[in-house]
Amino acid sequence: MCGVFGISNHPEAANLTYLGLHALQHRGQESAGVVTSDGGTLHAVRKMGLVADVFSADLLRSLRGRVAIGHVRYSTAGGSLPKNIQPLTAEYRHGAVALAHNGNLVNAEKIRDRLDDEGAIFTSNSDTEVFLQLLARSRGATLDDRLQDVLGAVRGAYSIVMLLRDRIIAARDPHGFRPLILGRMPGYEGCYVVASETCAFDLIGAERIRDIAPGEIIIISDEGVRTVQGPAAPQRSCVFEHVYFARPDSVLDGKSVYELRVRMGERLAAEA
Repeated sequence: MCGVFGISNHPEAANLTYLGLHALQHRGQESAGVVTSDGGTLHAVRKMGLVADVFSADLLRSLRGRVAIGHVRYSTAGGSLPKNIQPLTAEYRHGAVALAHNGNLVNAEKIRDRLDDEGAIFTSNSDTEVFLQLLARSRGATLDDRLQDVLGAVRGAYSIVMLLRDRIIAARDPHGFRPLILGRMPGYEGCYVVASETCAFDLIGAERIRDIAPGEIIIISDEGVRTVQGPAAPQRSCVFEHVYFARPDSVLDGKSVYELRVRMGERLAAEA
């Protein structure tokens, strides 16, 4: 279980990402990271520890740019090590990329073994790096093609946010195992927010638009929000999100976590 956050086209992108990660701290307490883009260069701060301990005012000022993504980690694949702190970053022929991931890939080891045989050099032991390695090796002519290549190859649970030079990409696995929500910042034209839970929106004053659909890929740029439909499958959201993982003040898949827990308790009491 981890928490992911992304924001586009805002002058305080790093600070708002910091606040968003604060709201998502319950989803991971091992490490925290933020990566921003100033349109040409990616800037990163990633450390072990809680959000409040990782980021100082000076470090946040060093994160220049109007686009940012962030991550809080609870390790389930790969050890609790500095090399596994997200967002992970890489350079490939189409430029720099950063990626934050919540979930687990069930075929990560198989893909990793194949890529090792092909000469790939992994810098972490997290399944998240598989996304970046596949992206670097995709021969797709367009960004859409490359994203389809990557997401068509992996299996399992993922809600990801990616940061390119001037845009954010958000994607949810075909079964919708893990939550991912799209929002907007009132008063800031073209400013969109993506997060694991709506509690991150509440802290920064963002408004929920909708849940990102299972299998959906969203590309957020200066031109707005564009959707690419990825592979489809029956929805199988993880019930533990509503039972345990999520904050009670969040809304996931259009349902209040608090209200669902009350109803579950009522049902349990009735059957006891």
